[in-house]
Amino acid sequence: MTTTPTALRMLPRTVVVLSLLALSHAHDHHEVSEADRNAPVDNVLWLHIALQTTLWGLLWPLGMVLGITRSRWHVPLQATNFALTAAGYVLGHKHGGRKFLPSAHEKMANFLLLPLAAMLVLGVYLKLHIHERTLRPYAVVAHGIIGKTWPLLAWIQMLFGAIALGDYCGPEALSQCLAHYIMGSAFVGYGVLLLLALALGGWAAWIEEKGISQEWIDSWVIMLWGIVNTFALHRGGRWSHKDMQHVSLGVLWWAGGALGILLSSKGRRSIVPALLIVITGWAMSAHEQAQMISTRVHGMFGIALMGAGVARIVEISFIDGRPAATSGWAEAWRMLTPFGLIAGGILFMSATDEELAFVSSKGVEMDHETYILLMFSLAFLVYTLTAALARAYLTTGRNANPHVKITSPEEAEYIQLAPTGGPVAASYRDGDVEREQFAIADEDDEDDDKDGHPGSPRL
Repeated sequence: MTTTPTALRMLPRTVVVLSLLALSHAHDHHEVSEADRNAPVDNVLWLHIALQTTLWGLLWPLGMVLGITRSRWHVPLQATNFALTAAGYVLGHKHGGRKFLPSAHEKMANFLLLPLAAMLVLGVYLKLHIHERTLRPYAVVAHGIIGKTWPLLAWIQMLFGAIALGDYCGPEALSQCLAHYIMGSAFVGYGVLLLLALALGGWAAWIEEKGISQEWIDSWVIMLWGIVNTFALHRGGRWSHKDMQHVSLGVLWWAGGALGILLSSKGRRSIVPALLIVITGWAMSAHEQAQMISTRVHGMFGIALMGAGVARIVEISFIDGRPAATSGWAEAWRMLTPFGLIAGGILFMSATDEELAFVSSKGVEMDHETYILLMFSLAFLVYTLTAALARAYLTTGRNANPHVKITSPEEAEYIQLAPTGGPVAASYRDGDVEREQFAIADEDDEDDDKDGHPGSPRL
């Protein structure tokens, strides 16, 4: 047998570290004074924030993609991620300066040790290549499911971290926080999914084969969300203008969503979901707020949604189904809708009263233009990261050259990370080799027979 790779030898040690961390005590929250909560953030905490943001926002999702494509870089990257995550956890509990009350961020950090340890143990087990026909197939599936939850878990934990850092979402502001962060995250998430569907290709062909349309799916999502919005936002007591506005939006969504489902049945295209986004954007742009900066941010949120809806209406009405539908400019135009949803979601998440009171407070005094530009910058970063992960999926591991068929674990092990658009860089060894890629693979074997990704834009 070949020598165990350094990355693999690191895994048991990291399991031990994570186990010790899980048993360790969290912050001492006793007698946290007002002065402690408003103390400056020290360099250790800033390092924790920078390290964990890089890990959960970039490196963990990239490791997930490399696992799906069975790249040889998956194991070294994930082993590095485990070690750095342990270091970041320690930094988050050993900083000075500002102190924090018990928070969802802290509880989530402790919870994440469980899936981290589970994924690590499963990875080590899969490297052993035992129980090949009994337990191993189930371990492969479990490893893949846990790995694919990472982007969602990362988003939630980073959001909790921002809330804890700003000391937001206390009892009085909790309702507004839930409304803004859940709805804003839904817009961002749906925009990301649409972008991935466009970038990776294959989605349009799949739904056409099933006899359904994208608008049929969109209409169902909008209708169900409208039902929740109608009955969940007003919790008794006197009806305020905001209560009426929010509930009326819910009624709009389930009523319009029902119409969209009817008109989009049997694979037909419909502009109803896009029209609902436009109307929602108009309502948000006219949403008067107590603070001027809040009114302006809500207004830009509405404009972003209206832009996304108009772009989709133009796509359905004047591009799809015509010869120009496969042209480069048509592909570029389709990217406008996901960006509008992502930007709109981030703007809405950034529009709570507490956040805007902070940025307009003495010592910060940020005007609405600067704040909105920063939020658009964040939207571009999210869009860039998503597009980069899509490109990594299309150009690494078994997808480095779609014309090469993978027929054995030994072949899959030595698939290399290829440059964008470059030739496949694969080598196959004879003799006794370690079957690295299939040990951590989380995709079904049938996916090996796919031929490329026709029709996907060049990212």
